[in-house]
Amino acid sequence: MEGKPKYYITTAIAYASARPHFGNTYEIIFADAIARYKRQRGYEVFFLTGTDEHGQKIEHKAQEAGLSPKEYVDRIAIGEIKRIWDLLGASYDKFIRTTDDYHERAVAAIFKKFYEQGDIYKDKYEGWYCEPDESFYTESQVVEKDGVKVCPDCGRPVIRTHEEAYFFRMSAYADKLLKYIEEHPEFIEPESRRKEMINNFLLPGLQDLCVSRSSFKWGIPVPFDEGHVIYVWLDALSNYITALGYNPDGCEGDLFEKYWPADVHIIGKDIMRFHTIYWPIFLMALGLPLPKKVFGHPWFLFGSDKMSKSRGNIIYADDLVEKLGVDAVRHISLAEMPYNADGNVTWESILSRYNTDLANNLGNLVSRTHAMTKRFFEGIVPAPAGDEGPDADLKALAGDTVKEFDRLMDTFHTADAVDVLFALFKRANKYIDETMPWALAKDETKKERLGTVLYNLLETIRLGAVLLEPLMPGTSAEILRQLGTDVQSFEFGGLVPGTKLGEAKILFERIDEEKMLAELAKETAKAHEEKAAEKAAVPEPEHEPEISIEQFMGTELRVALVTACEPVPKAKKLLKLTLDLGYETRTVVSGIAEFYKPEDLVGKKVVCVANLKPAVIRGVESRGMILASSSADGKISVLLADGNPGDRVR
Repeated sequence: MEGKPKYYITTAIAYASARPHFGNTYEIIFADAIARYKRQRGYEVFFLTGTDEHGQKIEHKAQEAGLSPKEYVDRIAIGEIKRIWDLLGASYDKFIRTTDDYHERAVAAIFKKFYEQGDIYKDKYEGWYCEPDESFYTESQVVEKDGVKVCPDCGRPVIRTHEEAYFFRMSAYADKLLKYIEEHPEFIEPESRRKEMINNFLLPGLQDLCVSRSSFKWGIPVPFDEGHVIYVWLDALSNYITALGYNPDGCEGDLFEKYWPADVHIIGKDIMRFHTIYWPIFLMALGLPLPKKVFGHPWFLFGSDKMSKSRGNIIYADDLVEKLGVDAVRHISLAEMPYNADGNVTWESILSRYNTDLANNLGNLVSRTHAMTKRFFEGIVPAPAGDEGPDADLKALAGDTVKEFDRLMDTFHTADAVDVLFALFKRANKYIDETMPWALAKDETKKERLGTVLYNLLETIRLGAVLLEPLMPGTSAEILRQLGTDVQSFEFGGLVPGTKLGEAKILFERIDEEKMLAELAKETAKAHEEKAAEKAAVPEPEHEPEISIEQFMGTELRVALVTACEPVPKAKKLLKLTLDLGYETRTVVSGIAEFYKPEDLVGKKVVCVANLKPAVIRGVESRGMILASSSADGKISVLLADGNPGDRVR
């Protein structure tokens, strides 16, 4: 006898840089709905999610927060991301962190394997880098906006970088990958994403990929070259196999053999390139099968804009849960996101969806039906008799709903699946108006007909609640409790006559939309006032006398690469930095030892005052000064630079 079919589903692991907003949380809700649906249909599911915790952006965020990178990611990964995933009812089987020791060991072994088989070579990188996306771009790929070079994916400014690095020979696998994608049209969905990857990246020709960094330290060290850390995307993408125990030096346990290849990677459309080009090529180089499908979902917009702090239009899922409840947030998220177009939410649309779908349609249906059964049959499920009037139509729709719901969930059309299910609830409400149970109850000769009508309503609700479980598990369980049953059948007629109903409970209280919108407006206004007050509370600093442009230009500022750094003996506050200015190497002494360890600065690019008169400080000749900011509480932050060593800063 064969066991259950296996199903391995993953989300992209969330970058542990900040608290996730409502748009970020759609993916975990979406993937959880698919995972729950597959379990309900008899699959043995392994559902993976987690956090991506390395990279330059994390290092900078930690520095700004006055924490070590590990302290920072611990706070975000557990205190924010995992907390919110759990709050939303995510039924994941494993939560991986890229700082987990087994993952770091496996990634180092993967890198070493690539190097030893000739897929990786050492060279120098010069080009554009997007720190928020942790991605590299050539001159032809970046976009210019208002005179500033920006990332073609996220639109944020890119920085010019020049450093020694290891490269992966993407070009060696490009033709093989293109052939695979063409022969497996189901590999990338939706179809529009597939065409984008082929036309925008594969057909123009793949550039070899920079897979190490030497300008910062927060990452997995290259095992045979400690001056480099492994590129964060090679690190992050590998989680899909390391979480199953994969390691090229020897797998741990049997999960990898049991579940790989993944049935689907659920990811945002903005990271398709990494998952459909880089990741498959890495797997080919490892000699492993490719995932069966990569599904790139759209984004949530607030109004007409992508949610972002800079626009001030962020809604947080945990704040929404406080106002509406967990299952309401899950429903709104799933219902408002189309298959292949960005979802668009506003506070008005959120509250309208809540009242229309949840309070009026579903909640009212359950409440009315339960109350009538209690009143007319003392809370006991009546036995049905023969069909009359709209009975057959309601039953037929129930059967069609099950089939169509399954088809839509199997193809990731979750919003359409929600619509189909709630259309069944709407039809049941119409059935009440058509059959008028309250009128039937007045005629004792219609008792049998009344029982049939209420049974059909109760059974429609039961069947709908079973279908609802993957989408709104808490609500599904509560409806079944009120019906006094745990029957999970997908066939109409599963509710047993004679069953005693459970106690009634309102599922979703109707919201006064006008009142809540006014409260939200007050909250927003208060937040703006507090922010303005914070700014106003900052005292005017003392200023130096004004200088002319000629005087300013007399200060020669240049980009310098810190190649070495060490404490100055017998001086607690001083560090000795060796700077590469491109045209020469010089030493600078800086009073920043209280705020920086030597290893924090090596590999960083700073701004050096290059024409400052030399001075001997604690026996060390210092030829220049590095620029740093000083906060009101005395904290020193070194100013980091872009560009090449020796470039003039103006």
